[in-house]
Amino acid sequence: MGATDKQQGATVSPLESRAGPGVSGIRIVNHFRKRWTAFGSTALIVAGLLAGVGFAAPAHAAANTVVSLTFDDGNADQLTAEATLRSLGLVGTFFITTGWIDQPTYLTTANLQQIAADGNEIGGHTVTHPDLVSLTPAESTRQICNGRVALMNMGFKVTSFAYPFASEDPATEALVKQCGFNSARGLGDTSSKDPASATLPAADTIPPANPYVTAAPDEVDSTWTLQNLENQVTHAQTTGGGWVQLTFHHIAVGTDPTLTITPALFNQFATWLAQQKTAGTVAVKTVDQVIGGTQQPAVQGPAVPPPPPPGTNMIQNPGLETLVNTIPLCWAAGGYGTNTPAFAVVSPGHTGAYAEQLTLTGRSSGDAKLLPALDLGGCSPTGTPGHRYQLKAWFKSTAPTQFELYYRVGNGYWKYWTASPLVLAAANWTQITWTTPPLPAGASGISWGLNIQANGTITTDDYEMYDVGP
Repeated sequence: MGATDKQQGATVSPLESRAGPGVSGIRIVNHFRKRWTAFGSTALIVAGLLAGVGFAAPAHAAANTVVSLTFDDGNADQLTAEATLRSLGLVGTFFITTGWIDQPTYLTTANLQQIAADGNEIGGHTVTHPDLVSLTPAESTRQICNGRVALMNMGFKVTSFAYPFASEDPATEALVKQCGFNSARGLGDTSSKDPASATLPAADTIPPANPYVTAAPDEVDSTWTLQNLENQVTHAQTTGGGWVQLTFHHIAVGTDPTLTITPALFNQFATWLAQQKTAGTVAVKTVDQVIGGTQQPAVQGPAVPPPPPPGTNMIQNPGLETLVNTIPLCWAAGGYGTNTPAFAVVSPGHTGAYAEQLTLTGRSSGDAKLLPALDLGGCSPTGTPGHRYQLKAWFKSTAPTQFELYYRVGNGYWKYWTASPLVLAAANWTQITWTTPPLPAGASGISWGLNIQANGTITTDDYEMYDVGP
């Protein structure tokens, strides 16, 4: 601690409870660059020559192009897409985050049973949708294996997996295989409407070179047009065929501002795709139908470790010294509302080599923060209902901040809990200390961080959490 350090920030006023969009009112941010960015300026030059060019299907193309329509997260508005598929005789693969089943705005157990009965595939997408690479190996295994076990216990055949945020590495691929999946989908490994991806292949091969990171274009978002969607198929048709996996999240109007397309646009594309199928120029299959293979036995993940003894700091990697890419191990970047957060490791830290700096721009609503991963207990502290917890952290910022808290319920659903009083901005390292109210009944885990609710920066380090009892 230096001479300019303070022990307690200056409190101003509490912030009213909020429940932003997305799971439990928090948006977990993807910090991984698309694979094609490494290809550099050559891709941009070629893309400039191809800008605005559509790809027309050959008049007598053979059905050597296979399209898989995939839907991530289990959002309830995907029922609209499923109804369209059913009416057109098409099928898709629905990658389900199991902790969100039966929760508000997500698919119910009955929904999933009907989706499967209509000939669609149910695939795995972890339990709580974390960035798997940022977790401990034991927690990643729990997320991958237990999500599959939950779906199999519901009676589904589960052979296909999709990485949350397309975040994977060789170790994570090995865990997916170990948990019994036959394949796992990535993103950003084939060309898409983004000009910088123009030098990438138009489609994956059948069979894929690596079934545990199958190639797919960038996920479909609100900027995609009907021509963009059709081009993904016709480009493959005119370049030798292959496997085109399209990734959808919301099929709605006025939901997620980015990962959404309208029901009208989806219906237009699905109708066109069905016509291509009827003409024999394309096949539409689930991921399992493309990969093949038998369903492997269920594999249960490791047990959650017990909470530490009283008086022990409950935070994993509290000094942010162990890094994975730009995020400390066991930590996640979250937020909600309309804003653009950017996270970076900075040196030195309050103590040790590193701290984490968050820069917020374009803010018109919501906030952003660094917090322990919203997981099953490998990184997030285990909580005891009725107990209170003392929180401590060091920060310096250009805007007020506060502790913002979430808790885990059920099989892995995270909910907004509460927030501490706001603390004024501090130019020098300052420690905040606050004790929570009693943890609500039914809660099993806690996550929290220091937020920023205005354009500016906040740097944080040296987090502590202690169980102080009822």
